[in-house]
Amino acid sequence: MSNDVTSTDGGASTAPPTRRRRALWVAGVAGLTGVVGLAALGGVAARDDKPKSDQVSDAQPSTDRQTVSDDGGANKGGAKDDGGQNDEWSGADWSGFDDQSAKDGKERKDGKDGEKDRTKQVPCDSDKLIQAITFANNEDGGVLELARGCTYTLTRNQNGNGLPVITEHITLKGEHTTIGREATGDYFRILNVGAGGHLTLKGLSIRGGQTLQSPMTADPATVWAPYSARTVATPATAAPAAKPASAAAPGAKPAAAAAAAAKPAATAAKPTAKAAAKPTAKAAPAKATAKPAAKAAAATKAATAKPVAAAAPVGAGTAAVPLVEQPGFTDGAGVLVQPGGRAEILDSELLYNQSGGNGGGLANFGSTRLSKTTVAHNTAFFTGGGIFNAGVLQVDESKIKDNTGIIGGGGISNGAPAIRSEGVVGGSVWVYKSEVTDNETLGFGGGVLDVEGTTTLHQTTVGDNTAVLEGGGVAVADSQLTLKDATVVRNSAARDGGGVFVTSDSVATIENSRIKDNTTGSGGGGLFNDDGFTTLRDSEVVGNRAVGPFARGGGIVNDEGSEVRLLNTKVAYNFSTLEPGGIFNSIGGTVTLDDESAVTANRPTNCFNVSDCFA
Repeated sequence: MSNDVTSTDGGASTAPPTRRRRALWVAGVAGLTGVVGLAALGGVAARDDKPKSDQVSDAQPSTDRQTVSDDGGANKGGAKDDGGQNDEWSGADWSGFDDQSAKDGKERKDGKDGEKDRTKQVPCDSDKLIQAITFANNEDGGVLELARGCTYTLTRNQNGNGLPVITEHITLKGEHTTIGREATGDYFRILNVGAGGHLTLKGLSIRGGQTLQSPMTADPATVWAPYSARTVATPATAAPAAKPASAAAPGAKPAAAAAAAAKPAATAAKPTAKAAAKPTAKAAPAKATAKPAAKAAAATKAATAKPVAAAAPVGAGTAAVPLVEQPGFTDGAGVLVQPGGRAEILDSELLYNQSGGNGGGLANFGSTRLSKTTVAHNTAFFTGGGIFNAGVLQVDESKIKDNTGIIGGGGISNGAPAIRSEGVVGGSVWVYKSEVTDNETLGFGGGVLDVEGTTTLHQTTVGDNTAVLEGGGVAVADSQLTLKDATVVRNSAARDGGGVFVTSDSVATIENSRIKDNTTGSGGGGLFNDDGFTTLRDSEVVGNRAVGPFARGGGIVNDEGSEVRLLNTKVAYNFSTLEPGGIFNSIGGTVTLDDESAVTANRPTNCFNVSDCFA
């Protein structure tokens, strides 16, 4: 279940479409007020039919665009708009999108001729676009060809959506075409795909969607405390264990403020805690008590499992689990795909959208594919600055860059931690031949975050991302992560895991991949394995740095109770302030090297507590 209250209009499934020829578009949403502010950040599934093209489109539209409002207006270069009502929109035959069946039992045409028969031209007028989608929903779908070089500017909304909820198979095709929210308009998302809907976007730019920010604030360090022993061990975060329970009530605000006020004290105390724990190979009492506390927090989280979303037979002794995650009212400022909905976003852009919840550019709770698409400059006040997923997501030959997720997952977030009530269980994410770069977060996972889901990064680069807490490039908690022929490069984290952070019983498989030139302020410049099981095969961990005053393990840190296996893997040229610069294995941790692996040329030394490794 989501962190927000589900609404049948904005977040949950909508009612089936009616068969009316017309639908009234109701303006406005009462009570939507407030201004959303951006938080300032510091510097510090698989598919066999893979795409054949290696092209990644990141170009901005070169054609001069024309802006029109919902009031109609001039049309340059677009289709002629006579402003009348007795045009093609009033009585045209809207055939469905399914080629297998048709009205009156007649078989529809296939191929280009069939699509041409179903295509309707939409003048450069946002009212006409709204009308066209309404008719398509009522008449079994269709293909809407939007005006070339036009900007459809939306100034009003219905139930938080700038365009009608998609309930049929509808294609929106454009060429250097933009659909955007008017900058001074009310808060609303651009597109919403309901249950049973199937939206295809081609050649469009979806811009400026904005959903209302939650009045409830959240401290990232407190949110991530159940997933990080280091956070639990700090004085500021040991007490607010009750915050998730009280966050749902207005009275939780003072607690949040107190936690924020205590944060500087926690920061000041960290060097002392690390200084005490690190030199003794983490055998100090502070670390010894932190781990059970973290596990207790995780147990508490499990005990307060989310209710089942739909009634289903549950066998004796089987734990009840949610069947389908539901979106919150503010999720998905650019595009929201509800459970049971589908979306294909091709050769398009999701730009400058801002979500008050999860998923600045896209929030997917159904099934979505992005291909040759750019998701950039989006913001989410919870997780998934660029993309949030709780369904099935495929990203191929695309760029996810310059996005911000305040709590976690600056670029992509698969699932979310408990913020105000329960968390959101991640789904399945597969990223192929793509780039996740220059994203940032105050919490976990500057580039990619996974919470209780499955993520595969194949022939993908995760680079130049930043996390204030853990996992500058990739962070996974209670998840399954696969890196295959991937590159994690030049990411940074203020605390642990500059490149990759694995925690909370996660299983990570890193194959034929490169973790290099990442930086952390504490431990594990390349990889930090905390209560996880990580295998590196045919890979390299090189040139990473742990540069804090008590930092060690520039290449790899393996925490107590965790296991790292190196198979034909090189750990070299890593650096840390304190020894070792290569691999630091805590007392109680397990690191195994096969005969083909090499740990060499790390400074100041190669290994601590690692068998068959020359220090």
